[in-house]
Amino acid sequence: MGIRGEVFSTRATTQSDNRTYFFNVKENRNGDLFLNIVESKKHGEGDFHRHQVVLFEEDVEAFTQAFEKAIAFLKKK
Repeated sequence: MGIRGEVFSTRATTQSDNRTYFFNVKENRNGDLFLNIVESKKHGEGDFHRHQVVLFEEDVEAFTQAFEKAIAFLKKK
């Protein structure tokens, strides 16, 4: 078993609408790595809404291909 928990973390913050995106690579108890993507947006004074997506290591290639297609479409518009 590996070091469980967060292995790597980075974030991107937008100025326009107070959103922060967290990209956390984590390790589960079996030693498998996965990516946890969290979007956090401030609502009101101290309230945050959070949404997350979990991407498993074996799905990275398919996810990346679809993600790149979506980004390319956005850039064309």
